[in-house]
Amino acid sequence: MTVADRQQVLVLYLSTSALDSDVVGWARYDGTGTTRPTTGDSDEPPYTTGVAALQDGWRLFQAAQLIPPYPGAEHQTSFLKHEFFFEKLVRL
Repeated sequence: MTVADRQQVLVLYLSTSALDSDVVGWARYDGTGTTRPTTGDSDEPPYTTGVAALQDGWRLFQAAQLIPPYPGAEHQTSFLKHEFFFEKLVRL
């Protein structure tokens, strides 16, 4: 067996565009195959903020584009806007 890096991905939805704001939603994906996380598998987020994920070694590689609401749509329900993608490389 050869040594290889595998990617783990963490998607955090924050309450605002600031990385130190509260996590309101999340998803995890494990390219190592050692865990099989699913949506709704925990009641508590893996981190309280995006900064907490950075401090635990996750690397930020994508943040959502900031798009202002269309006039008249400020109070409509829609997708979670403040989406941040993090990764960790795990050596197998």
